[in-house]
Amino acid sequence: MTAILNNAPGLATGPSAMPDVQGRADLRRLPIQRVGITSLRYPLSVVVAGQAQPTVGTWTLDVGLRADQKGAHMSRLIAWLDALTLRGEALTADLLRSEMESMLRLLEADEGHIEVKFPFFIRKSAPVSGLQSLMEYDGAWLARRRGGATRISMQATVPVKSLCPCSKEVSDDGAHNQRSHIKLQAGLAGAMDWSELVRFAEDNASCELWGLLKRPDEKWVTERAYANPKFVEDLIRDVALALDADDRIAGYRVEVTNFESIHAHDAYAVIERGID
Repeated sequence: MTAILNNAPGLATGPSAMPDVQGRADLRRLPIQRVGITSLRYPLSVVVAGQAQPTVGTWTLDVGLRADQKGAHMSRLIAWLDALTLRGEALTADLLRSEMESMLRLLEADEGHIEVKFPFFIRKSAPVSGLQSLMEYDGAWLARRRGGATRISMQATVPVKSLCPCSKEVSDDGAHNQRSHIKLQAGLAGAMDWSELVRFAEDNASCELWGLLKRPDEKWVTERAYANPKFVEDLIRDVALALDADDRIAGYRVEVTNFESIHAHDAYAVIERGID
């Protein structure tokens, strides 16, 4: 009887064998496109302005499950992530590409997804006083393996300032303005620093933001935005054109939200090109 049990599908062998229920065959014959773990917080580091920066990520890890497989060995996903963390390397597109292969081998899968969201910081100098402070941004690495190809994207949400052209046109003095968020997802065909991705948004806003400003800086920001009014449509088109002009970007998705200061609603726009 022992020999029969040890040779049965889904059972490990050896003196202390325990059933491998997930390794058994499934008779329902339905593949699962994505199965894994989500909302797992684990440390990582990223390269910002050429330097490794420690942060904490919220991870989603999953694989495709074949129709004959009962379950995924999800504990192996934790083991893979822990081994990656112990190596202490900054997470880059190249490392993510190679580690995708490692994760899929460990899970005995052909397709999979890796997504990690995290905060990162850029040190900026105020436009007039030159005082330095840190600005926080939300970043994400996204990797997908499908059909034998791995695609890597980086994503950043960048807070900026926008000023309404219509308000400026119809008012004798001043114009309404607000904070806006520009969310960029860039499919990579070449290496890019997080600070470079942020500049696509900041360079095309009415004005960028800083953490620390003195009065001369505030005057500069106010006048800069007033001289550079943009609707949400202007913001998103200008960012998209800048992304189009960079050979390192294979595709993108840009999402802009204006948190309107004189309305009870927000203005919103999306442009997608060559990304899914």
